[in-house]
Amino acid sequence: MKNICICGGGNLGHVVTGFLAAQENLKISLLTRRPDKWKRQLCIHTPEGTDLNGTIHRVSSSPEEVVSHADVVLLCLPGFSIPPVLQQIKEFLAPGTAVGSIVSSTGFFFEAIKQLSCSTPLFGFRRVPFIARTTRYGEEANLLGYKKELQVAIEQTDKKEELRKELQEIFRTPIFLLNHYLEASLSNSNPLLHPSRLYSLWKDWHKGIVYKRNALFYEEWTDEASQLYIDMDKELQALLHVLPVTPGCIPTVLQYYESSDAESLTRKLRSIKAFQNIKVPVRQVNGGWEPDFESRYFTEDFPYGLHLIQELAHENGIPTPTMDTVYEWGHSNLQAHHHE
Repeated sequence: MKNICICGGGNLGHVVTGFLAAQENLKISLLTRRPDKWKRQLCIHTPEGTDLNGTIHRVSSSPEEVVSHADVVLLCLPGFSIPPVLQQIKEFLAPGTAVGSIVSSTGFFFEAIKQLSCSTPLFGFRRVPFIARTTRYGEEANLLGYKKELQVAIEQTDKKEELRKELQEIFRTPIFLLNHYLEASLSNSNPLLHPSRLYSLWKDWHKGIVYKRNALFYEEWTDEASQLYIDMDKELQALLHVLPVTPGCIPTVLQYYESSDAESLTRKLRSIKAFQNIKVPVRQVNGGWEPDFESRYFTEDFPYGLHLIQELAHENGIPTPTMDTVYEWGHSNLQAHHHE
């Protein structure tokens, strides 16, 4: 029986923990700052209308209790939590325990290579396997969508194929091996997708502007946001040409969404079932709503997603005028909010 430790109790932490705990051949433990809020029984509602019911073996805030017995440690964490959690768990990792991240676009590999032993097998997914939403913290969550297949980068082990197969069995999804960790670390998904929409929505916002309604993130997506997304993706593709990655390893946004231009991309994004009913990140104020700069869309996708790509591009002499504009807007709003 495989011992797997999940680190993190957010939306993905809930769904991944529940999905894996429902499998009889896996023993799942959870490292979370709020162990007292968790029930041992976790229920995950699937898109098919069925429920996955799993029992968590152990829930703890102590890495010694849950990490030291693990064969695999999987981080389901936002970018800003990855460095401190790696710091916290590293002394408790048994030799040969693989450490991975549910998504790699917020700096996991860069941080893990820096902090962990060079004999620790590392793995990271390019995109998250599930679209997830918590409904009752520590008890219940919705699995809103699956990926048909997954791509994973594996480093620091000569047993890459064994680990790939193991992950494929665990996630019950075809998993393909990438050739370099940069192929998982660089993404034109959330790090470009979310900022393009937020910038197009709120580039002219300033304190005092209050919105009368909370808009839908995808169902009211605009051609302006699509064009920004396409333009930022072109800058990323130019960067990929000078990096040690497989040509075509990250399909363009238009290829991935089977679109030909901004208008068709807008139609596609508006129509994706798993994206329905997701609101833009706002907070309630007197008279309505204003942007929520503490939302994960801001604290994650600007400083850890978009900024990572932008910095690599600058290091390699690739101009990124669109990314620069969007990042500076998001960064300045984050800074202003931080100092309030």
